Amino acid sequence: MKRFGICIAALALSVSAAAAWAQARPGVERLYILNCGEGVAGDVSRWSGTDAGKPMPFADNCYLIKHAKGWMLWDTGTSDAIAAMPDGQAPADPRAIHWRRPKKLAGQLAELGVKPADIKVVAVSHTHPDHVGNVEMFPEAMLLVQKAEYEWPGPNNAPRFKPGHPATKLEGDRDVFGDGSVTLLSTPGHTPGHQSLLVKLPKTGALLLSGDAVHFRSNWDQRRVPSINFDKEKTAASMQRIAEVLAKEHAQLWINHDKAQRDGLKMAPAYYD
Repeated sequence: MKRFGICIAALALSVSAAAAWAQARPGVERLYILNCGEGVAGDVSRWSGTDAGKPMPFADNCYLIKHAKGWMLWDTGTSDAIAAMPDGQAPADPRAIHWRRPKKLAGQLAELGVKPADIKVVAVSHTHPDHVGNVEMFPEAMLLVQKAEYEWPGPNNAPRFKPGHPATKLEGDRDVFGDGSVTLLSTPGHTPGHQSLLVKLPKTGALLLSGDAVHFRSNWDQRRVPSINFDKEKTAASMQRIAEVLAKEHAQLWINHDKAQRDGLKMAPAYYD
């Protein structure tokens, strides 16, 4: 009887240890970087505050996250319809970004064996067209967006999203899967409800995906606030918050539009784990 009790205690300890290990283990299995647009800004000073009239290449990334609980997409990039435009989508303002779409989002997902219906969660950094261009490719996916962004009137006071699209309107940070592996961070300033994403990978470690809280490296290093941003003070506060999170989590900062940085990263079908 005593031996039986010892066995039961040992089994309970083993189960407890296994449960604790499972709880501590990050739920993110893989992260893919998808090419969601290539562009050239006609006047980089709108973002940098310097080099007036100088053009600059921009990247536009989407990030596909494979979590133990399902697929998540961070940002949806420029519209796939741009891929059919021989000269890309030229802006009305020549200082803005002329976008091209060398690869469709739908095609990149198909190459990975992922159907749009497989993606259960779509989170967007903000509602500018180069980040929400393909949101309605995922009409049943839960949209995670800050309430301030969702309710921000669009052009001609149009809604930012289709009213029938399922959405969770956030007011601050959100642990997406409840295990600390994917966290939405409220980083307003570029737009009223801008958010960034902290992802913790088992091997790669922590990554902070900037959205447009930061546009490129010099913009970050000099803490320069683009003149086109919604709120200068909130942008500066969000940059400071990002710096604090980077230090606390020992995270890398991946800047969405920084083409020089993006060209040094692995693109899908390669992945980070």
